[in-house]
Amino acid sequence: MRLRRPVLFAIAMVLTMPLASPCFAETSEPIPVNNPPAQQNALIDLLALMTGHCKTLKVAGRAFACKTVAYAHGDKGRVNFAVAVDDPSDDSHVVSFSGENGKRADDNSYELPIDRMLLNSKDRPKVDGLPVPAEQTSTGLCRQTGNFAARKVTDVTCSATDNEGRRYELLFVSDGTPVSVRRIRQSSPSIQDPFK
Repeated sequence: MRLRRPVLFAIAMVLTMPLASPCFAETSEPIPVNNPPAQQNALIDLLALMTGHCKTLKVAGRAFACKTVAYAHGDKGRVNFAVAVDDPSDDSHVVSFSGENGKRADDNSYELPIDRMLLNSKDRPKVDGLPVPAEQTSTGLCRQTGNFAARKVTDVTCSATDNEGRRYELLFVSDGTPVSVRRIRQSSPSIQDPFK
């Protein structure tokens, strides 16, 4: 429980900051970013924190561990699956699979097309003392099994490839702890729901 609040705060701050380049996805080797900064005017309106472990977390081919994944929904419809990387040498190491136009196939599954990766580390430029993530244009997909209304998520899988050919993979499995869901402000839903 001691780790959850700082991780939640770090993820929330990372997801609400403007984006910049270049990027360091790990502490020893930089990942160059060739994309211009995106406009980041959205504010997070829903945050769901899931605990468990990563069976797979690969960032540009390098394997990592993790214990927390957050789902962050922006008030303009952008969604991030943010992964707090378990990196003893970098407490700011966060990797986010980001996209828009997520869909629910049924009450227990959600898919999000990925169009960018957000990469953060302690070596990134800082705004107000916190590192600003770099953005890398990407293509891919995240799938979540379970739902936030029931406060139960079984797993999250993501796979993306950036425009430089680097691959990012996630297989996160919940430890069964109920999902912590925080509605920060009211906004219009952005999920394409076939049951409406």
